[in-house]
Amino acid sequence: MKAIEQRLPQDFDKSFVVFRETGKYFPCPWHFHPEFELVLVLKSTGRRMVGDHIGYFNDDDLVFMGSGIPHVWINDPEFINGEADYQADAIVIHFMDSFLGEKFLSIPEMENFKNILRLSSRGLAYYGETRTRINTLMKNMVTMSGLMRLSALFEIFDILATSTEYELLASPGYTQVELKASDRFGKVTEYIMRNFDKEITLPEVASIANMAVTTFCNFFKDHFRVTFVEYLNTVRIGYACKLLADDGYNIVEIAYESGFKNLANFNRQFKRFKNMTPTEFRKTIGV
Repeated sequence: MKAIEQRLPQDFDKSFVVFRETGKYFPCPWHFHPEFELVLVLKSTGRRMVGDHIGYFNDDDLVFMGSGIPHVWINDPEFINGEADYQADAIVIHFMDSFLGEKFLSIPEMENFKNILRLSSRGLAYYGETRTRINTLMKNMVTMSGLMRLSALFEIFDILATSTEYELLASPGYTQVELKASDRFGKVTEYIMRNFDKEITLPEVASIANMAVTTFCNFFKDHFRVTFVEYLNTVRIGYACKLLADDGYNIVEIAYESGFKNLANFNRQFKRFKNMTPTEFRKTIGV
């Protein structure tokens, strides 16, 4: 099932879009678009897919997604079959990174928010006090206009930029996140992204960071919260998920294209990270 590109409607008298989606179920297919998107599910349950992430949503689920990442919200059967006791209900915000001008993100006040925009290429699910505060703002924005509406969006930007209450969804291998080459670990992750389909040794990657192997291993785990090997495997599995969405590849080909040297290890690592086999993943996304 390949994601389709959607061209979203834009009101000519507004710089960004806020709308309420209400109905028996959420009708959008597996899709992507250039706009950034913030989705607050007010009422409903089901599965959400963001890149290679498959999770579950219920009332008050809040997700922020970057430009171009495929996604879909699939309601539980009782909604699709018209048997639920209430309608599916969500509030959605769409905006372009240049909606206030090409230089908008270059001003100093937007520096922290730019980091969140970078992370949003993987999708972020927010929780805790962050979700509660944004929930209130988004509900109020539906009836706002003019500067009040823009002010509320800026308040949301500030909350997103300063919060640590989020979970990254899609794996880095799926989204091919771009990091600053000047940063030491940006160089490491860029090297991984370019070479994950080949064998990468610890001495090799430690030399990219200009560190001894032991120092590199400790520093990597402190910064990424996983070991280097675990991170490398998340990249490989994420890329495998992207290939699994294309029926032009068989599973053996996907294993080798993703950097795994044998099918048994590929299946074992896939099951570990995704809690399902590659074949089951393919069925889940409709390929």
